[in-house]
Amino acid sequence: MDLYKAIQELYGEKERLERVIASLEELQRTAGVTPEPSPGLKRRGRKSMPPMEREQVSERMKSYWAARRKARQKRAAEGQG
Repeated sequence: MDLYKAIQELYGEKERLERVIASLEELQRTAGVTPEPSPGLKRRGRKSMPPMEREQVSERMKSYWAARRKARQKRAAEGQG
């Protein structure tokens, strides 16, 4: 099969699909039908976190930053030595 011919056929099919999609969208718009979100989709954004989990994260982050400060102070002291 000629590659050029295959590409041209695919472009033709793409244009036909785009026309069909556009006509279906127009029908949907004129009918006043609004698409309903599918139940399988999760909402975007931050998830809620229970207070107990939030406290655990807080403790982990406090220890993380304390270790970073300690390491930075140690490097600074070694550099001055």
